[in-house]
Amino acid sequence: QVQLVESGGGLVQPGGSLRLSCAASGSIFSIYAMGWYRQAPGKQRDLVATITDSGSTNYADSVKGRFTISRDNSKNTVYLQLNSLQPEDTAVYYCYARIRTLTITLTTYWGQGTQVTVSS
Repeated sequence: QVQLVESGGGLVQPGGSLRLSCAASGSIFSIYAMGWYRQAPGKQRDLVATITDSGSTNYADSVKGRFTISRDNSKNTVYLQLNSLQPEDTAVYYCYARIRTLTITLTTYWGQGTQVTVSS
């Protein structure tokens, strides 16, 4: 089994920052891509950012210039630096990973979610 464990969420004031992390473990052959989705109350789950094993990144327009995704391949960990946070960033943030298992099956795995709340 593959597990994704997220951490780093919390309550911050507008303009503040958080750093989320997500570590993958288990029967992993290789990781093709990792990234983050978020889901606000009453809203659909939307892509925030993604990064491939080659370092290629993609961001939602709403977070470009404020959030930065990075990856430590040696630790199978992805990070999301959230700067200049605004109330509309409030959501549960879900980590995902596209992983080849030891049987070379390419599968998408999801973390448990971590709450980010931006409020004064």
